[in-house]
Order: sequence, then structure tokens, then C-alpha cells
Amino acid sequence: MPLQVGIVGLPNAGKTTLFNALTHAGAEVTAYAAVTEKANVGMAVISDDRLERLATLIGSKKTTPAAIRVVDVPGAGVEVPGGLRQADALLAVLDGFSQGADPDADLENLQLELIVADRDHVERRLERVRKEAKSGDRAKRLEAEQLEKLLAHLEAGRPLADWEGDLAPELEPLTTKPLIPLENGPRGIDCALEMELAELPEEEAAEFRSGPSALDDVVRRLKDALGLITFFTIGDTEARSWTLRYGETALDAAESIHSDIARGFIRCEVIRWDDLLECGSHAEAARRALQRLEGKGYVVEDGDVLNVRFNV
Repeated sequence: MPLQVGIVGLPNAGKTTLFNALTHAGAEVTAYAAVTEKANVGMAVISDDRLERLATLIGSKKTTPAAIRVVDVPGAGVEVPGGLRQADALLAVLDGFSQGADPDADLENLQLELIVADRDHVERRLERVRKEAKSGDRAKRLEAEQLEKLLAHLEAGRPLADWEGDLAPELEPLTTKPLIPLENGPRGIDCALEMELAELPEEEAAEFRSGPSALDDVVRRLKDALGLITFFTIGDTEARSWTLRYGETALDAAESIHSDIARGFIRCEVIRWDDLLECGSHAEAARRALQRLEGKGYVVEDGDVLNVRFNV
């Protein structure tokens, strides 16, 4: 399952505009969205010129870049059931265009909303666990004790990122997720302009820009916040880039490609992307001993080209 980022922001900050710019989804942009509306969901491509160069070298018929799933939840608040708690990171859109705009104050307000949302979430869970603990279940009693401490921590205005102990994964707290501020204004990114440019052919859009796409910088910041690296699989049919968390292994890479490949993992052929380009082919890379075999525990590095050998 691809990594997921949720977009948060106060009313009219430009959340859906940024969503459209990142995903080309064409979601309706309205002044106010009802909380009963469904979230907008799309995919933001992670551009990487290495992929195109490798595809050209091998003669791949198509290229498929890695992507991040983006969720834009409706409404002004952040407590939308199922909307944000599964996200790996949150992108905070801050109004920098309106008269009297104060992006720094808006960021503080958003951070407070996230704390309040987690407080309400923990409080509801505590009420349920207390009822279950009346049966004498020791595990539930211990959980209730921890939830009471978490609730006090949040009521003191502190995010759960500051909590020193372990957190139950089912809590899915918002305040432990990386929060990446993005000003929609002169000091940051013009979301409306980027949305318009996203609707144009790539070459035509480049003519309107004085430099690289601002959206590429947004995606780069997401990659950095999530600790992502990129690896490649290259073949005649398809050249594709994939993401992994820093420190993940060849087995994790196989799992991200397909669970059957991970289940039948034998070993993995590895070569650096620039070595492959310099050699001109896998055969020449192997002749120069630049292509090697690695096992399941090999820690994948950014720019690795992998060919997983497997048998199911």
C-alpha cells in the first residue's frame, strides 16, 4: 500500500487547490465544504529523472514513477473519522494571500486543533475501555490507566510526539505524525497557479516557470519527512520507481512490489543506477563486477536498481 499524506488547513487556506495541483484530480474547489462530504483522494507522482534515463537505456516500453497517496478531508476541522488517522504525514496549508493573513498563527491553531482532536479521541477510547475493564480484565485495566495518563498529557496542551512511553498502534494519534507547513502565498507556493500549470502539458507548463516546479519541492519535503528512498526495477516492458523507508531491506522491497515475490524471495541482483548507465547494460555491469547478489537482509540504498529472483 502506498504511503499516504493528509492535507489539513483552516477554511480557505487552499487545501483542495493544492490537492488538485499535486494529483491532477480536478476536485471541486469550494469556499466551504460540508463535513458529510467524502474526502478527495488522489496520487501525487514523485518525479525522478533517473527513471527516464534508465528506461531509455534499457528500452522500456513504459515508465511508472513512484507515488504518494494524498487525502484532502472536507470541512475546517481535523477530526474527520478515517480521514487522517491512517496518514503517514500531514501537510499543513497556511493562508499567505488574504489581507491580514498570519501563517505562523494559523500553524499554531492547527497544531492546537490536532492536540484537541487527539484528546477527544483518547477520551472516547478511555470511556469504552473503562466499561470493558469492569469485567476484571487486567489488560483493559492497565490500558485504562495509560489512557488516563495520555489524556492528562494532552489536556496540558502537549502533543503525543512528546510522550516518552509506548503508544498502542490502534490509537493512530495525529500529533505523532510529521507535520509539514506549506504557506500558500508569496513566501511559499502559489497553489492556484500550480493547479493551473498542472492542467497544462509538461513542456508548456515549464515555459511559465522561472525554475523547477514548486510541487517537486513539496514532494521532496514529504520524502525527507517520511525518510524515504527510491529504488528502481527496470525491464523491457516497464521501468518503475518505488519508495522505501530508510533502513528497509531487500525483502521489504520485494514486498512492496508484490507479496508473492517476497514470499518466494531467493536473492536479489543489485546495481547502482549510475553504474548501470555508465556500463550501458546489465551484462557489462556484471562483467565489471558492479552487479552483485544480496540476500533478504540487504539494506536498500537510494538509487539501487533491483532484480528480485523468486520462486513461488
